[in-house]
Amino acid sequence: MLSAIEQTSKLLKIARSSKVPVAHVRFATEMQGDDIGTFAVKVPTLKRLSPDSKDAQFVESVRPIKGEWVSTKRHGSAFFGTNLAAWLTFIGVDTLFITGCTTSGCVRASTIDASAYGLRPMVVTDCVGDRAEGPHRANLFDMEQKYADLVTSKQVVAYFKALKNQ
Repeated sequence: MLSAIEQTSKLLKIARSSKVPVAHVRFATEMQGDDIGTFAVKVPTLKRLSPDSKDAQFVESVRPIKGEWVSTKRHGSAFFGTNLAAWLTFIGVDTLFITGCTTSGCVRASTIDASAYGLRPMVVTDCVGDRAEGPHRANLFDMEQKYADLVTSKQVVAYFKALKNQ
């Protein structure tokens, strides 16, 4: 997963210099997990992720900067219980480049919801990761078949650079 974070950090720098809108979403729970329902039953360790918890913070190299959209979610999808879809609609975004972890959980849930909202999800394959390679690969395969296009950070960087030159 370290490689995915490193690649995401590089991609984020290019996105910022290209003036592409950037959204960040993290998971945190209040009330020792009572606000995340059955998610806490399936994954009890999530109950420890309070907003101030060290493990609920953004990794330094991909930390949001002023002017970027930031939200806290309480389930797998970046859309569920947040105003991400409203913000994207308001600023006229129709395509998402999705990075993060885990591929089989939050990335997949966010990709499916992006598709359901009529957005075009692009999963950046070298900027996502999972606990194990099997679920990672299987979920990338399935998302490509049904919900998203798979791209590499190199392809996205080329796209961002082309935007800058327009």
